[in-house]
Amino acid sequence: MPKYPDNIVFNENSERYDASKRSYPTSVGSQKFEPIKLDKSNSVNANNYFDAKFKELRDSYQKLVEEYKWNKIIYESEFSFQPKTGEVYFLYQKENKSYWLSIISPKNWDKKYIGSFKLLTNGKWEQILDDER
Repeated sequence: MPKYPDNIVFNENSERYDASKRSYPTSVGSQKFEPIKLDKSNSVNANNYFDAKFKELRDSYQKLVEEYKWNKIIYESEFSFQPKTGEVYFLYQKENKSYWLSIISPKNWDKKYIGSFKLLTNGKWEQILDDER
């Protein structure tokens, strides 16, 4: 195999001159070749995005845990009726710390009122805040 000068680009595998196929300059007369300068200022935007997404996921997770807690309490509470979807029911706590669900509003009697809940079509209980009733 003959030795070629450094300024000649010869591909030994294909046995051809391939200077025009290279992605970088191959001769002294080629255009100026500089590495690409990376702009890392977008990393701040990316960090802000991930921070916001993390907070959103954390808030969503906390809301899910809270919903699960209330649903567990209600399904483990005592009630002697078949709840209907879309109706509002009232959760009370007995002196022995157990819970019971009632159709009687806290305005009508003096029991330890915990909260108001509505049964959704998917079987999940949704807490109804007092200002929403």
